[in-house]
Amino acid sequence: MEIIWWLIVIASFIIGFAGLFFPVVPSVLMFWIGFLVYQFLINGETLSWMFWIIVFVLTVLVLFSDFIANSYFVKRYGGSKRGEYAAIIGVLIGMFIYPPIGIIVVPFVLVLIVELLNSKDVNQALRASVGSLLAFLSSAVFDAVVFTVMVVWFLLDALVF
Repeated sequence: MEIIWWLIVIASFIIGFAGLFFPVVPSVLMFWIGFLVYQFLINGETLSWMFWIIVFVLTVLVLFSDFIANSYFVKRYGGSKRGEYAAIIGVLIGMFIYPPIGIIVVPFVLVLIVELLNSKDVNQALRASVGSLLAFLSSAVFDAVVFTVMVVWFLLDALVF
């Protein structure tokens, strides 16, 4: 039975990483499923309290990284405050419209529209929209690093310590 539980843990991690390419997949939830299966169903093994604290903090960071990155990059590339809000709203809407394309295209288009309405400067609007695109890419890289840290920490805590 333990082999089945380990297969579930491994599958949940693989599905979690797949969420980097398919944002409709709840990546963080999948990692937590793997951690909880190990904690409660594999030979009574327990993960350290330090593991749970760090994984919780990393989870919060991942959940807010898309919103923070969009706001930061739109602002950095000359977008207005309204453009920042449009980027955040675009991420929320894009999660439900043809993922993963929606999470890339919807914020881009919304920022472009809002910035065009604000300044009528096409170049400035395009720059802010590109900032939204860079935000998605940087957030995906950040998530990949955090997920890797979570899995490595899990393996160390579960198998070494």
